[in-house]
Amino acid sequence: MIWSKEESLSREELNKLQTQRLKRLCKVVYGAVPFYKRSFEQAGIKPADIKTLSDLKNLPFTKKADLRDHYPFGLLAEPMDKVIRIHASTGTTGKPTVAGYTRGDVDLWSEVMARTFTGAGVTSADIVQVAYGYGLFTGGLGAHYGAERIGAAVVPMSGGNTQKQIMLLEDFGGTAICCTPSFMLYLYDTAREMKVNFSNFKLRVGLLGAEPWTHEMRREIEEKLRIKAINIYGLSEIIGPGVSFECVESQNGLHVNEDHFYPEIIDPKTGEQLPDGEEGELVITTLTKEAMPLIRYRTGDLTSLERRKCACGRTTVTMAQIKGRSDDMLIIRGVNVFPSQVESVLLSSKDVAPHYHITIDKKGRLDEITVQVEITPECLASMTKKVLSADLKSFVEEERDLARLRGSIQKNIKDIIGVNACVTLMPPGSLHRSEGKAKRVTDKRPK
Repeated sequence: MIWSKEESLSREELNKLQTQRLKRLCKVVYGAVPFYKRSFEQAGIKPADIKTLSDLKNLPFTKKADLRDHYPFGLLAEPMDKVIRIHASTGTTGKPTVAGYTRGDVDLWSEVMARTFTGAGVTSADIVQVAYGYGLFTGGLGAHYGAERIGAAVVPMSGGNTQKQIMLLEDFGGTAICCTPSFMLYLYDTAREMKVNFSNFKLRVGLLGAEPWTHEMRREIEEKLRIKAINIYGLSEIIGPGVSFECVESQNGLHVNEDHFYPEIIDPKTGEQLPDGEEGELVITTLTKEAMPLIRYRTGDLTSLERRKCACGRTTVTMAQIKGRSDDMLIIRGVNVFPSQVESVLLSSKDVAPHYHITIDKKGRLDEITVQVEITPECLASMTKKVLSADLKSFVEEERDLARLRGSIQKNIKDIIGVNACVTLMPPGSLHRSEGKAKRVTDKRPK
């Protein structure tokens, strides 16, 4: 089942539409966004030089750092009175990367998410429970709009509240759910602990994304919950969820909404375009975004493209499941986390040293992050002095001081970065030092 005719255009028709939109986009950003005018001029390019899709390779890249450098609204192509929504994702320094939306952008978002739900076989007869977070994170609202656009009933549950999620799935008769793959399995495990049988539910499909997951995890989800597990993909900088999606007919590659988001694959090191079938970094140009259009945005995600007509009837290019990232970003329960973010939080405390290590592992179904950090010699000396006093009250105070420090760091990581972390305070000099690049992260999650 296909939602819109643009999804089944011939390659010639689609390329003509993309070319028209690309030409218009270049004129808009050159005239409205100083950053792009400078970038074009530095590359020796004028909007009139862009005549075909093959000319795209001559345009400069946009990087996440460019969004941070122009925080918060320096990349807007529309005045603020045209912006009706602001979303954001976490950045490396604690400052978020910001995305503005006009009314047209919100309508576009609803459209591509309607395609996503239709691709998953969801119709107006379904009840959709949205278990992505609502708020600055784009997941919840994007799924909400798409489900409403096709006429489905929406349960705006948001994230967390696992037992209530299960209760409402059972009581409301939810037939579709939107969440991360790991949370889907966590729901299953929790239901078993509650002695609730998922096989008695009406749930038949899950639209799962916001974190990498394997084909093995898909099989486990589908076998245990007896549902179709559909992979979806998006970035808040581009639109949120709705950039690409699997169809229920094949579940073999994600259909890119390329009439709105033009994809390229490049060599992450050289920046050169790669042919279909070769794995590299995904680059996206937003052909129709109004508030904050992006030219050749480097996503950092590694995948490949294939052009073929699918059994579902769509002719749009498909992208392979994301294989990993070209940078050091970690994805913890759907939240983007950089080691430098953790370092920034740690170093805001005078009692800890700039020596730390991050370990990521699976606890049951969910990601768990542990941060080991050394306390300073001064902090240790102060606590040792209390211990040497041999006073019971001093011992209690020391324990309270350590607990207070640990709790403060954990709260700051949660508040600033958005993830729960277990913090372990280590003695000075106890963590490994490196003469070269420090190894800050150990990721023990199954690949």
